[in-house]
Amino acid sequence: MPIYPIVRPLAFSLGAEAAHRATIAALKLAPKGRPPEFAPSLRTNVAGIDFSSPVGLAAGFDKDGEVPEQMLGLGFGFVEIGTITPKPQPGNPKPRLFRLIEDQAVINRMGFNNGGQQAAFDRLNHAKRGVVGVNVGANKDSVDRIADYAVGVRRMSAVASYITINISSPNTPGLRGLQDEGALNELLAAVEEVRTEKPIFLKVAPDLAEGDPERIVRAALDHHLDGIIVANTTVTRPPLKSRHAKEQGGLSGAPLKSLALDALRKFRSATGGEIPLIGVGGISNANDAWERIRAGASLIQLYSAMVYEGPGIARRIADGLAQMLERDGYSSISEVVGSDG
Repeated sequence: MPIYPIVRPLAFSLGAEAAHRATIAALKLAPKGRPPEFAPSLRTNVAGIDFSSPVGLAAGFDKDGEVPEQMLGLGFGFVEIGTITPKPQPGNPKPRLFRLIEDQAVINRMGFNNGGQQAAFDRLNHAKRGVVGVNVGANKDSVDRIADYAVGVRRMSAVASYITINISSPNTPGLRGLQDEGALNELLAAVEEVRTEKPIFLKVAPDLAEGDPERIVRAALDHHLDGIIVANTTVTRPPLKSRHAKEQGGLSGAPLKSLALDALRKFRSATGGEIPLIGVGGISNANDAWERIRAGASLIQLYSAMVYEGPGIARRIADGLAQMLERDGYSSISEVVGSDG
């Protein structure tokens, strides 16, 4: 019998951030279960990394790398921790995390709250883990944000399966400006200079202007990035039912689905399959994941849907994808990537 439907009312009786911290605390006490065996058809290699399942945990849940092994044991094929910054920082004032229950959505304006890269490094250095990516950002008060990213890449590569450069959070003032052409090329040049053999991914916003995907892809290829994560939260507001709809911050969950899917298709068209894409935003079931993979995603990530469906969602989506592969006569998930044309 699934436990989450029983636990969920208790979790929802707490504020969103309090419930999140309670969940992390409970997971830290839980035994580190062995990652499940996935169908062989779900195995895929992206950027030189072998993934047992294409279903990953997006950054934002395990900000400080406290429970990556536990999340892998719950059925995620890979886990991305962070965003972490060179120095610890408290983030934005509370309240800063809101459940939009009627919309199956979340709004956050956390502001990269985290304990800093050294603490996360020490935890990951002692972890026996599968595929764990590290999402790095810049401190809010940094005088040189590009240098912060270079520090993150250099410091965290030793304990990360891959590094994600997060320039797409709407909750650090001016951060999305690093997606502008000149700033992006300067940033990626600095990252390229300090990178190791570990793959580097770039996480972009869904709120982009005409021509932005082509420009970003060109910069990513010029600086030899290994993947693009499409997309972060949105500052736009589709019609919403919740009383929290007007809260400032990034919107994630079900209302982001169509915008993130459209952004993915634009990046697929811009890349022509030349660089792997990771689809995230509004994915809550196997059909959503299948649609994202057919649109060009080699991997998918989720977080907000887990708030409403529980951690078992990762295994359910993976099993659903394996059934779809068998149904349609595919032997490998990689055969489906971009099959919508």
